[in-house]
Amino acid sequence: MANAVILGEGSYTYRNDTDWAKLPSGIGWREIAGVAIGADQRVYVFARGEHPMIVFESDGTFVETWGQGIWANPHAITPGPDNTFYTTDHFGHAVRQVTADGEVLLTIGTPGVATGLHSGEPFNMPTDVAVDPATGDLFISDGYKNSSVHRFSAEGEHILSWGGPGVDPGEFSIPHNIDTDAEGYVYVADRENHRIQVFDGKGNFQTQYNNVHRPCTLRIGNDGLMYVGELGFAGRVDREVPNIGPRVSILTTSGERVSKVGHLGFGLEPGQMMAPHALAVDAKGDIYLGEVADTAGKGWVPEDADILSFRKLVKTVA
Repeated sequence: MANAVILGEGSYTYRNDTDWAKLPSGIGWREIAGVAIGADQRVYVFARGEHPMIVFESDGTFVETWGQGIWANPHAITPGPDNTFYTTDHFGHAVRQVTADGEVLLTIGTPGVATGLHSGEPFNMPTDVAVDPATGDLFISDGYKNSSVHRFSAEGEHILSWGGPGVDPGEFSIPHNIDTDAEGYVYVADRENHRIQVFDGKGNFQTQYNNVHRPCTLRIGNDGLMYVGELGFAGRVDREVPNIGPRVSILTTSGERVSKVGHLGFGLEPGQMMAPHALAVDAKGDIYLGEVADTAGKGWVPEDADILSFRKLVKTVA
């Protein structure tokens, strides 16, 4: 049984619970782009498919779904103030702040209108939002076609931008996820450069960590650790290389790895992963993991395969 599989190392091992989400008939997803835990302790799953936002109680009980017609293509979701959420629409070139029942409070960017390729101007396929813990300002990674990070006020006023395409410190090749720590440092999953870059709130480069393989999702938990979803192979040349993912790595904010969660490689077997794209960590240390498995599986698994796009990794107790 998939739920009997244990993943991880040392003090960070997890039971692979693939049945946590109790979906009613007719409600589902193609793949999961984002996941967040609200102040109400509900789990908000940002999905690609007919039901963009699917809400669950902490035990996996279905609550509701909403959001049809808001996003061109969901990409990431981040908790905001007062049980609101910042959502990134990368095909729509916009960021929206929404309430827990789907009211749009703020839109940053012009929906449907992209800025120039790698122009440094917001936005061209943005990917994620982080919130400054002291000021409430927003840091937005931007993204697939604009190798930049932008800082905005909580009211949506542009403050500054930094970055550019490349491999040097402060440059990016798909800044795919972003988060802040309690001291206000900004961590960017620089996906195709296989590294996490760290900046201060003014965009000044601090350091980088290179022991990650295509970091796709990055969240800092309440325990101060970085939870990083690594995509694994990018093409046929590295398809059979072991120990590069897909998996979740847990690191300190100094870059030291404390666990690799997922050692079974790419595939459909119990405990295997395909494309970690989103995660959230609750107060118990459990991980809610979303994958863009439909996209990642094309050309690698049968078209009629029963792919897995969401699971809960339940932390074991020693």
